[in-house]
This record gives sequence, C-alpha cells and structure tokens, in this order.
Amino acid sequence: MVDGMDRGKIEALIATRQTGFTLPQPFYFDRAIYAIEIEQIWRTGWLFVAHDCEIPSVGDYLTWDIGDDSILILRDDEGEIRAFHNLCRHRGTRLCSQPQGHVGRIVCPYHQWTYDRSGQLCSARGMEADLNFEEWSLIPVAVATAAGMIYISLADNPPPFDGVGKQIAAAAAPQGLNRAKVACAIDYEIEANWKLVWENNRECYHCNVNHPQYIRANFDHFNEDDTNGAIQTRIAQQLQRNKEHLAATGLTATHQSTGMASFPDPENVDGWCAINRTVLVEDYISETMDGQQVAPLMGDYVDPHVGTLRMRTMPNMWNHSSCDHVVTTRLLPAGPDRTLARVVWLVDQDAVEGRDFTLERLLPFWQLTSEQDWDLCRAAQQGISSRAYRPGPLSTYKEWNVEAFICWYLEQLTPSSES
Repeated sequence: MVDGMDRGKIEALIATRQTGFTLPQPFYFDRAIYAIEIEQIWRTGWLFVAHDCEIPSVGDYLTWDIGDDSILILRDDEGEIRAFHNLCRHRGTRLCSQPQGHVGRIVCPYHQWTYDRSGQLCSARGMEADLNFEEWSLIPVAVATAAGMIYISLADNPPPFDGVGKQIAAAAAPQGLNRAKVACAIDYEIEANWKLVWENNRECYHCNVNHPQYIRANFDHFNEDDTNGAIQTRIAQQLQRNKEHLAATGLTATHQSTGMASFPDPENVDGWCAINRTVLVEDYISETMDGQQVAPLMGDYVDPHVGTLRMRTMPNMWNHSSCDHVVTTRLLPAGPDRTLARVVWLVDQDAVEGRDFTLERLLPFWQLTSEQDWDLCRAAQQGISSRAYRPGPLSTYKEWNVEAFICWYLEQLTPSSES
C-alpha cells in the first residue's frame, strides 16, 4: 500500500485506473489521498448538514465537524439559518462543544467573549476600550437552504447553489420537508472509506442476497440481464395504476426503468445532484416492512400512491421519501478507513408518536437496510486491505452507477494538478 504520496504521484495513480474497474488500492487507504479529498471535494462544494426542522426554534444550534474544522449552524433572532466557524475570535477556543443545543448568546468558555445570534461580538470584558467589535465577529460560512434542507460550503468562493436549490425545492415541495419533524436519528461509525459507502449505495447487485426487506418494495434490484422484459412490463403497469393517484397531487413518476439513473442523466440537475420519483412494487405504498402506511400523509399528499422521491447530493447525502415519512442519510469522512453516518427519519410535524406512528413500525425497513450495508462496506474495506487485492471488473448490467461515481470522484481530484 502506498503512503504519503504527493500530488504528482496521485495523478500518476489516477492515470493507471482502468475504465470499468474498481479503484486502485491506495484510494481506499492512503492518507495523502484522503487529505486531498478533504481539500478538493469536501471543502469546495456544497455539503448537506441537516434538515431545518432539526433546529426549529430561534437559538437552536447544531455543530458539524469536517476535517479540522468545526461549524456552528444556528437559527438567528429572525428565524434565519446562519453558519459560522465554531471558534472564538480571541484565541481560537471552540465555542459550542455539544452536537446540538440552544443558546441565548454564544459565550466562549475560556475568556467569556460573547457573541449574539447573528455572530456579532457584543462583549469582550478585560479588553481595551477601543477594540473594534465589528472586526471580531464570528467568521461566517456560506449557507443555503432548499425545501427545509440545509447546505454549507467551506469554499472561499462557493459554486452556485440556486440551480440545484430550485430543483430540490420543486421536487420536494409536495413532501412538506419544511413542515416535518424528527421522529428518530441514529448515528453510525462505519469501518470503511467513504467512497466504499457510496459505491455500495450506487448499485443493487448485492440487494437480492443482502437486502430482503428492500427488494420486496422496489424494482431496482432487477436489471437488463435478468428481466427479459417482464419487469419492464410490471413497471409500466404500475406506472399506469399510479397515474391517476400521482396526477391528483400534480406529480409525475420520472424514473421509469430498473436501476437508478446514472451520471449524467436527465434527472441529474447539476452534476452533484440527482432527483427522481419512482413507483414501488405492486401493493406497496411506503418503504416499510409490509409496504403499508405507518404515519400520517406528509406535506401536500392527498393520496398515498406517490411512489418514492429519491434525492442525492454528492458527496454526502441520499434521501428516500415515501408518502408518510422521510429517511435521509448523511455521510462524513472520519479518516481513510472510517465514515460517520447519520440516518434521520422525519414525519409530519403534527404526527404524535404512540398515536399516529410508532418507531417499531417506522424504523425497521431503513434501519435494517442501512446496517446491512454498513456490514458489507466493512467487509469490503477489510478485503481491500489485503496485499492480494487488485481492481476488479464492474458489471455493465449492475454497476454502471459505480463506474459513474468513480468517474465523478476522479474528476473532482483533477483540479489538484492546477493548484
């Protein structure tokens, strides 16, 4: 295994990657590659951090760490979402140490410099009277919201968000994410490189054996080589059955074949984001253990037969939204061989646990599917660590989206040659 490579060696390694094969071993282990990923991918684009219903009230905050940076995301006095670097301007002390909480004012625990919820320094006891408070406000971080989803960018000049934001807002508006609440959140530490987690997500080659719950609800474990047209006929019939239901809510099923659409594709709105709505199998109206509705309809839905809204934004979020609940997975790299994942379940803001839904019915479908995937990712990481590992061939039937992901990833590393 290569260690401590410089950029030139990494570019040479990229050149050795063969189209249609997995990545060379160092991409899953090398710390120099990991450091470049943080700079070229995680500190340049837009990162999903949370749903805004996770900080519903003025003064609510959450913190999020990426590499050596800690970011403070809070709701200010006007109810707007703001983001700042989570450090005091005096001597750099971390301000908020908890992952989530509530503040009136933000007080540094070291010397009690105090900031209001707009980030403005408003007290610095013991300092000279001529200290310019305006100059020492908290350092802002770019923040954007779409349909109740919060994104930040650590870039000095963030790329445009409006195009993707409008697409997310339009697709997710009927779901009512801005009228939702958190029913449950589970945090995981996955013993695998973040790219292995994405590669796993980008194919259903493994689903038939490893996801007994998922395959009962979805068509995308079938592919061209094993359907002989029968599955396409079933999908077409299901689309027709759902047509009137979808029309009642002004929706359209945009995804009309097996498998998830690849990069680039008609549902890919801006390279790093893809959105589609797909039907579930016959007799399923929600991604639940028995396919039945387990919570009140969300948002504008007047009929449960809306399929699932699927959204993903690279490099760290995917979302499956059924008629009655939402499941969002957020990733965060924690080292070359560790990934942190947070899986959040949302329901309508007026739904009452124990009366309108129970966690026993809401959680299992995606909790089981997620944990099955984490086990597979850990096994992949363990196997790739062997000196016997060599890049393996990808199935053109089953794994075209893995190839698309790898191409996207390598494209993100390309600017390293220009820096």
